[in-house]
Amino acid sequence: MAFSFLNSILTSAVLYHSTNNPTHRVDLKEAILRSLPPDNGLYMPDTLPILDQAFWEIWRELTFPEIGMAVADAFFGDDVSPAALREIVEGTVSFDAPLVTLAPGDHILELFHGPTLAFKDFGARFMARLMAWLTRGDDRELTVLVATSGDTGGAVASAFLNVPGTRVIILYPQGKVSGLQEKQLTALGGNITALEIQGSFDDCQALVKSAFLDRELAERLNLTSANSINLARLVPQSFYYFHAASQLPEGIKPSFVIPSGNFGNLTAGLLATQLGLPVEQFIAATNRNDVVPEYLRLGHYSPRPSVPTISNAMDVGAPSNFVRMQALFGGSWESMKSKVTGMSFSDDETRAAIRTVKALYDYEIDPHGAVGWLAAKQWRATHPSSTTVTLETAHPAKFLDVMEAELGANCVEIPERLAILAQREKVATLLPADKAIFREWLQACG
Repeated sequence: MAFSFLNSILTSAVLYHSTNNPTHRVDLKEAILRSLPPDNGLYMPDTLPILDQAFWEIWRELTFPEIGMAVADAFFGDDVSPAALREIVEGTVSFDAPLVTLAPGDHILELFHGPTLAFKDFGARFMARLMAWLTRGDDRELTVLVATSGDTGGAVASAFLNVPGTRVIILYPQGKVSGLQEKQLTALGGNITALEIQGSFDDCQALVKSAFLDRELAERLNLTSANSINLARLVPQSFYYFHAASQLPEGIKPSFVIPSGNFGNLTAGLLATQLGLPVEQFIAATNRNDVVPEYLRLGHYSPRPSVPTISNAMDVGAPSNFVRMQALFGGSWESMKSKVTGMSFSDDETRAAIRTVKALYDYEIDPHGAVGWLAAKQWRATHPSSTTVTLETAHPAKFLDVMEAELGANCVEIPERLAILAQREKVATLLPADKAIFREWLQACG
């Protein structure tokens, strides 16, 4: 099937500008491979595409890969050949994202059916394939630098494992990821190196950004990022918003509930609405790290050190993608809060939700999805006609300590691809959260 669903034909390749300086503009290759502008902003496309009526006439008949191809073509079709883009998308979307109905109007979108059992597989697999295409013919090794609060590192490690011409360096906070998440980061070997940082995810993210802002170092090591600061992570994550909506009855305008940490997932949903997807509301569901819900209530953005919770992938106190959210709403607090509602919940509330969902629906929901389910329930209490779709971002087996504490031993079946990692040896280098020491380590390994 050919895809040409843009409402206008662009005559030249799209350029990408920094959120800090619209006059700093680069092409797709520079935006994806360099990841971060030199002014510490984030890249955004100069032009946001819109899917035209031809797409909306048939979108419910399209397969998940066909939806992905239409969306990817809208964003990157002027820069990537159709054959290459099709190969990238089909290699990315090789597993489903099914919609599970708990009760009328209460749906769960399962995003954990990929190789590392987390939604990050969509972005990581797409990115690995796009980067391979962008660097075809290059003879320099590409160094992929990534900070993780749990699932990003595992997805990136899996996507780039033994990819020729690449090496991956993963920074994760010591003692703040689950045991099986840690094995996904540290037990693969090959071209994957894990750094166990004595600090928080925010410290890991700051170290990664410091390396990119050191332009001499970034150029010498040929650095690129696989975090959601990289636009290539967000576009494929928008695929499943269309896929979820297409699984609902015609005429239903969903409210998406997103367990949120660095806010890449929610930003991807906002990009989907820019393309034309009808959405009633976005609900940003967080744990105690409630910087964005606080902003949506009060109009003041006050990033602060993150605090550890049982929903560890959301333990982010300075979410990078907030600046993209602001850009999409033209910097208007009023506009953002009209489309995005923020809610936060405690660990005790999250634990109770895990038990409640199991008791009511015989469904095991992970600690991140449980935060989302609480927000969906709260939203429907004041909007009873609303249909909510809660993103279940990771398989509950990745959080066995929490799940078994609430539901009992052997409550969750561990998929084989996760179980085999439990017996492998952890290999990681311990480093303090110090930019100078991290720079020295990078120089030595380069």
